Amino acid sequence: MAAGDANRIGTNIGALHGLNSLMTINKKLATSQLRLATGKRINEAADDPSGYSIANSFDKRARGLQVALDSVGTASNALSIAEGGLNNINQILLDMKDLVVQGASDTLGTTERDAIKSQLDSLREEIDRISQQTTFNGTKMLDGTFTNRRFQTGDSESDSISFSISASFDATALGLDNVSVTDSTAACNSFASVDAAINTVATNVQKIGSVVQRMRLIENNISVAIVNTTAAKSRILDADVAKEQVESTRLQILRQLATAQLAQANVAPQSVLSLFQ
Repeated sequence: MAAGDANRIGTNIGALHGLNSLMTINKKLATSQLRLATGKRINEAADDPSGYSIANSFDKRARGLQVALDSVGTASNALSIAEGGLNNINQILLDMKDLVVQGASDTLGTTERDAIKSQLDSLREEIDRISQQTTFNGTKMLDGTFTNRRFQTGDSESDSISFSISASFDATALGLDNVSVTDSTAACNSFASVDAAINTVATNVQKIGSVVQRMRLIENNISVAIVNTTAAKSRILDADVAKEQVESTRLQILRQLATAQLAQANVAPQSVLSLFQ
């Protein structure tokens, strides 16, 4: 740094040094005050080019994971609807089993058997209704068409799982058309059909439950990943307010000192006038 000579008044080197110092301090102070105003350490790429790029990458991943988290939650809701429909069918099948067991006794008369038959027909119709009306977002889930469904579980193409409910759960598909209590023999022959239907439904409920459980584990994992990724982005992108406040105070003091020094440097050449007295 060039030293000023007070006896040379053509160029005030001391004042130029003071001015440069003041300009540098003002730039730094403006940056510090901007960080305090926005809460961000990086307000433009020029503040920290590599840090900006890394923070942007973290932000992209965090946003992708948030969308995936919503997707996983939606998938869990859809599967829960299917599970609810199957549970209702299972309860109906248990009622049908009770009626078949009741019909297996020779103590029933024609009137009682007709009443049981009527009830069995109504239960079959309800099973058909549930299999057709259990839907999510307009998609039927229990009619055998809910196959190869892809659920996004992350922010990349490979982060997904597939699931199918390939069986149909109407009365015919469950083998309930021949369930009858016209006599005790017919009722006894119907035991196997109802039991097989109950087992089929229970197996699929278990299958859906396993996927929902997996979805919940994925959901927890994604939630943790979102927090950690956001924290990493924050450490790079966000300003340390306490640190910036200390820096701002320091720079304001330095600005006052630089301003005073510039004023003094501007006055210093006037001492040369004493040579003419």
